Amino acid sequence: MNWTPEYTISDKLLSTIREIGESLGELKSFHLSNQDLAKLEIEARELSSYASTSIEGNPLPLTDVKRLLKTQKESVRDTEREVLNYNKALQSLYANVRSGKFKLDIKTLEKIQGQVVSGLMDNPAHCGALREAPVIIRNPLKIDEIVFIPPDIKDVRKLTGDLLKFIEGNIGKIDPIILAGIFHRQCVIIHPFIDGNGRTTRLLTTAILGKARLDLFEIFSFENYYNRNITRYFKAVGLEGDYYDLKDDIDFTAWLEYFADGILDELRRVRKTLPEQSAEKPRLEPHHRQILDYIKEHGSITQREYGVISSRSLASRKLDFDKLLKLGLIKMEGTGRGTYYVLAS
Repeated sequence: MNWTPEYTISDKLLSTIREIGESLGELKSFHLSNQDLAKLEIEARELSSYASTSIEGNPLPLTDVKRLLKTQKESVRDTEREVLNYNKALQSLYANVRSGKFKLDIKTLEKIQGQVVSGLMDNPAHCGALREAPVIIRNPLKIDEIVFIPPDIKDVRKLTGDLLKFIEGNIGKIDPIILAGIFHRQCVIIHPFIDGNGRTTRLLTTAILGKARLDLFEIFSFENYYNRNITRYFKAVGLEGDYYDLKDDIDFTAWLEYFADGILDELRRVRKTLPEQSAEKPRLEPHHRQILDYIKEHGSITQREYGVISSRSLASRKLDFDKLLKLGLIKMEGTGRGTYYVLAS
């Protein structure tokens, strides 16, 4: 029997996914040069390498991480090696996704975990191989308190294989955000390795977004969103109790809403870093043209009228008007509830 996750495409999830598409469209309209994209990718890798290792307790601040990745010194402490390992694995995944060589299977999973924990584990047998020993998840604040007991070792390979088969079989069929989010949480639940599970999962989540053709996946760091509130992240992604008592009632909906929020938040952060002059030749999206066409036909448009003819969220509709105002294509008339928009001269 094939594994199928339980989730609902809620109004919140659907709205966030729509806003992610709009944000990606806006970023693409900036006509960024290859040099600009390379700079954004480097910044995203620095932020991801810092945030993803920070989530696991690495104390290095972002400034030190940036300096470390630039110098690439040979003699390093474990905290530095952890960051360098993550960055190296991320670069490798980017290259494989772009070249079409990325394949989501157990071998790839083991390879990435091996890169993540290289030089950091006492037992080499635990590096680059699915676990063959039981693990328990403890409360980091109360080490004697067991929070979660993952699946038994006899089930790890099958559960992992079923997850990867589901993801591979649904690329192009299920939205990339939903697909990557399902992988992320289920992999954390299975906990297929003795160590490095979180970092390996977050790395492969990025690769899945790229393979499933989410535009510009290299220039944002969703790990940064998690690192800003680690407690919330752990509560959203994990379970509490024994896997076998919980497995039949696991629902991914709330996690997927949180996961999508993280990507949208990061895209908005990236947008704020872009200078306005990058958009010298802005591309109007269909929803912008919808506003202009309506004004041409009716003489003006209000926020309420736009809401009737558009399925976009209120926040997105306001951004649409703001963009057209900045471009000088429309102007605002009236005040308060009497505000309306007409074509600029």
